[in-house]
Amino acid sequence: MTNVKKPVLASTAFSFPGQDMVYHGKVRDLYRMGGLLMLVATDRISAFDHILPRSIPFKGQVLNQLAAYFLRATADEVPNWLIDTPDPNVAVGHYCEPIRIEMVIRGYLTGHAWRTYRSGARTLCGVPLPEGMRENDPFPTPIITPSTKATEGHDEDISADEILARGLATPEQWDQLVAYTNTLFQLGTRMARERGLILVDTKYEFGMFEGQMMVMDEIHTPDSSRYFYLDGFEERQARGEAQMQLSKEFVREWLMDHGFQGKEGQEMPIMPDLFVEQISQRYIQLYEQVTGQTFVPDTDPDPADRIERAITAFLSERR
Repeated sequence: MTNVKKPVLASTAFSFPGQDMVYHGKVRDLYRMGGLLMLVATDRISAFDHILPRSIPFKGQVLNQLAAYFLRATADEVPNWLIDTPDPNVAVGHYCEPIRIEMVIRGYLTGHAWRTYRSGARTLCGVPLPEGMRENDPFPTPIITPSTKATEGHDEDISADEILARGLATPEQWDQLVAYTNTLFQLGTRMARERGLILVDTKYEFGMFEGQMMVMDEIHTPDSSRYFYLDGFEERQARGEAQMQLSKEFVREWLMDHGFQGKEGQEMPIMPDLFVEQISQRYIQLYEQVTGQTFVPDTDPDPADRIERAITAFLSERR
């Protein structure tokens, strides 16, 4: 990979026939044509709800292809929005009316949950946390700790009672969200273990399409999930050592080490070339570890033009 030219897709500005909505998220650009949604995974990277100044080569391709891999593998158990992937960076599917809750599920006490626990709190999103746990210990059973899906600013932790009280979901919808979340996490956990990984925690987003609840975004990618290596996990835990992980948590840790947590007044550090390359390699490594397939990048020097041609051809075939 070191000798391959590495173009990046930092942003898009397409205009397709029948396009009636454009939304530029933290890392994805969304184009809607009626009931059809084109999701373009760019090479942007975010942390602490901020887009970082530098894009990561091949990150969008990895995320898009890894998300498609998991969506196809779980579609028989939980319905999802995906129809096709006409380009390495593009997923096409049903446009869903979003349920504005992120369904976060945690199998282990790490990340945000650990920071909350370390502060002395023993509940998270209304869920009680056992006493005597150490960082990265497994929960007796996975816990669901939802957050609000903010259109701007930070997502916020929220309890099931608050979700129902605020009308963010009906009781029937909440029960379905919980059931789908547990099912997906069980499937993802099994798939990860088959590849020598532990699915530590993840989040799912759901929406409604023609009266049916379905997954409406990526699942089990390093942007939405955290993985530990299974081999040596228990030994490292017994010795109190840091766990080896495949996720973008190391990006957050690098930012924190350089004085940035997304708080007001903090200046975002600029990642050096070597660290950008390390991030790219970590994403590729996770793809290959999880799928057992070799990642083959598309090195077109003008990825935006390639993507526009692919989407245009897809739309022409559907007419």
